[in-house]
Amino acid sequence: MSAQQRLKDAKDESGKPYRATLRQELPLLGWMVVVWGALWQDFTIGNLVFGLLIALVLVKVFRLPPIILSGRFNIWRAVVFGSAFMRDVVLASVEVVYLAIFRGPKTKSAIIAVSLRSESDLLVTFVGHVLTLVPGSYVVEVDRRSSTLYLHVLNVKDQTEVEKARASVMMIEERLIRMMGTTEEMAILKEEKLASSKEHGKQ
Repeated sequence: MSAQQRLKDAKDESGKPYRATLRQELPLLGWMVVVWGALWQDFTIGNLVFGLLIALVLVKVFRLPPIILSGRFNIWRAVVFGSAFMRDVVLASVEVVYLAIFRGPKTKSAIIAVSLRSESDLLVTFVGHVLTLVPGSYVVEVDRRSSTLYLHVLNVKDQTEVEKARASVMMIEERLIRMMGTTEEMAILKEEKLASSKEHGKQ
């Protein structure tokens, strides 16, 4: 979806800015509360209620971009994504501990740019939050117009490791698309798979 289309969707038939109802904002509010709890690593009732209050202020006082939902959600793919996410967190935590103990200031890092397939604000946000929650990487900037994430990555010594880091980001996006992406995004994945199969066939 283009930036022009997103702006068009943000207005009603009279041309006035569209204001979503509280009921329509519930999925966004729920996700923001979960992210709040994850960032603080505190899922107590008091902290979640405080996170909900902050989320309400953000969606009602500040004008957020329109959230376009795909209308599909694959439970099995959600399980796959959750399992992969937990594995990534554990492995990355072990790597960060190793680097801190044995490499210290000698550890090299890099800022890399990754252009995502999806133009959905929701999916780009999901990918950004997942990357930030995995130790050793965090998003420093997002270019919404081109769906490009700029992130800081630890333990990157050469171009090969840069490409490896990019590939891991694209894999996270792929899992999210398979979980809740649009039919258009699923078609992009299918085209990539076909192109990859043809390339391997030529080899």
